[in-house]
Amino acid sequence: MPAKEHHRIFRAGWLRAAVLGANDGIVSTASLIAGVAAASAAHEAVLTSGLAGLVAGSLSMAAGEYVSVRSQADTEAADLRLEQRSLTGNSAQELQELTDIYVGRGVSPGLARQVAEQLTRHDALDAHARDELGISVHNRARPVQAAVASALSFASGAALPLLTAALVPVEHIVAVVTASSMVWLAVLGAIAAQAGGAPVAPAALRVTVLGGLAMLLTAGVGALFGVAV
Repeated sequence: MPAKEHHRIFRAGWLRAAVLGANDGIVSTASLIAGVAAASAAHEAVLTSGLAGLVAGSLSMAAGEYVSVRSQADTEAADLRLEQRSLTGNSAQELQELTDIYVGRGVSPGLARQVAEQLTRHDALDAHARDELGISVHNRARPVQAAVASALSFASGAALPLLTAALVPVEHIVAVVTASSMVWLAVLGAIAAQAGGAPVAPAALRVTVLGGLAMLLTAGVGALFGVAV
């Protein structure tokens, strides 16, 4: 019996939101903490700024993700309503459109017609949504799911540098938070690559280098101007 294939494309929606949120949580909060600490701020001020960044960032990520995915969901719903009206008023034309799609994919005209007719009898809207519009149950926009995933992943990522800053003396915060955050970014990149079936090393390196540059530049600004950034 052949081995069952385990495709990863169904993870794309939530994986993207989770990785983006966690990455942004680590980078933005660590950068904020490093910048404030580099400006010679008190330990309490550093922690307060980090906590404020965690809360504000989580809410911002949730709101932004919800609005953007909600817009996508509204567009999908509008297209489905339009397709349903077309199926009701121009069923013959829609059947021919579906047939032409299958012919374009290499199916013979006769067989394409049979497939189109059978799928139309089973669920005409689903067939047209999937094959004409590219909308399926696996890639439908889910605004609430995306918003919650983004908020939770951001908060989880932001908690790592914040906890580190709470445990480290203020004079060592910049170095320790930056170094530890780069390790977490590498781990995040590796986990995301593994979950998505991509090469682990390039993904981990890419995330680590870009995140490290962001944190070092922010800390440099704080040290240069002596103000919280």
